[in-house]
Amino acid sequence: MSDTPFGFGLPPEEPEDGDEGKKKDPAGGGQGSGGEAGGNPFGANPFGFGGLPGMGGPGGADNPFAAMFGSLNPNDLGAAFQQLGQMLSYEGGPVNWDMAKQIARQVVAQGTPDGTKDASVGPSEKAAVEEAVRLADLWLDGVTSLPSGASTAVAWSRAEWVEATLPAWQQLVDPVAERVGTAMGDVLPEEMQAMAGPLIGMMRSMGGAMFGQQIGQAVGALAGEVVGSTDVGLPLGPAGKAALLPLNIETFGKDLGVPKDEVRLYLALREAAHQRLFAHVPWLRSHLFGAVEGYARGIKVDTSKLEEAVGQLDPTHPEQLQEALQQGMFQPEDTPEQKAALARLETALALVEGWVDAVVHEAAKSRLTSADALRETLRRRRASGGPAEQTFATLIGLELRPRRLRDASRLWASLTDARGVDGRDHLWEHPDMLPTASDLDDPDGFVHREQLDFSEIDKMLGEAARRDDDESDGEK
Repeated sequence: MSDTPFGFGLPPEEPEDGDEGKKKDPAGGGQGSGGEAGGNPFGANPFGFGGLPGMGGPGGADNPFAAMFGSLNPNDLGAAFQQLGQMLSYEGGPVNWDMAKQIARQVVAQGTPDGTKDASVGPSEKAAVEEAVRLADLWLDGVTSLPSGASTAVAWSRAEWVEATLPAWQQLVDPVAERVGTAMGDVLPEEMQAMAGPLIGMMRSMGGAMFGQQIGQAVGALAGEVVGSTDVGLPLGPAGKAALLPLNIETFGKDLGVPKDEVRLYLALREAAHQRLFAHVPWLRSHLFGAVEGYARGIKVDTSKLEEAVGQLDPTHPEQLQEALQQGMFQPEDTPEQKAALARLETALALVEGWVDAVVHEAAKSRLTSADALRETLRRRRASGGPAEQTFATLIGLELRPRRLRDASRLWASLTDARGVDGRDHLWEHPDMLPTASDLDDPDGFVHREQLDFSEIDKMLGEAARRDDDESDGEK
């Protein structure tokens, strides 16, 4: 696994000077409050208790609560108990999404490692985004048969991106988290489960909180780097909204030596192209998310690791269970169904990203002097991975990267040359018409073979139509 998430940067680190009342302990433990934006709210201890005497420390093992009360100021004590209460009282689905949103917003408020803080989008930035998307759609009209898919163009802050994309993350993560929650109850012997009802409920509540914190951390980190709503190849935002993040676009283009307007316009082309595809290929969204769910159904929870974690769980060390989660308890089942689900997802992501890459390049190459450089930068950015993606991959065993982006882009370009824009885009009418993973190995073979097949079908239909006409004339 490489070191940048979905092609984006590292999650934010705690500022060197820290925030008052939230500095790291000498041993490098968690922050005192565990829930404020002044530091990484996770680390080795997700709940903020790891650095407290009595909570695993040598000074107060005999009386952890007395040690806890003695070591916390009132504000930290209130925050600690509030977060603990949220964990144990949660009764919702497999992921505590309220906590995920809270953590993600805290990470966003903390700012990125380069010191950039989130800010509201001003009127001039909104106008610039709207104009860029309008012009992008105009350019795309000449290179694709799919009409505009963006009814509105919006400029988001990082916090607004978090709010808008959480429903999509929920759809992606919940099926897997549900399996883990079930496994937490199944690790106990059947005869003990009836007696351990409260314990199982507590474990599931804690599991929901742990997933919520992990996902919140990953989403918050991504919010500091994404430039639109489709950066990971999935439609994360509301349908029909082409969204760009002006602050992140400025950071992205800072060291490229490319005019800011060109960077914004090129990214608007990519966002608008994604919107066209997802708006006018009605089965595509469900196909992608269904592939994720199909992959999730085959994920195997390593119950031996979970049993070991539960058996050694110390109530004063709730982070132990999360550490076990972070070590990766999910292994793909080595079954044909699981392999097919993974191949379907990876191929679909590559085809989506390859089509966007090819279409945007065709629209931009004669209009933007920096088109080639921007294309290569985004290809490399999209192909890399790291901490936020690592968190997601560890949680559900899946990486959302179009590994064969370049192959797919070449295939779409070959199709354009052979059949024109309409013939290329016609393949999106049904998933069975799309190239397969093996077709990416031989794009020219796919183009040639499919052309022959279509010609034979046209010939058969034409002959059938002529026979029908002859029969009708004969009856007259």
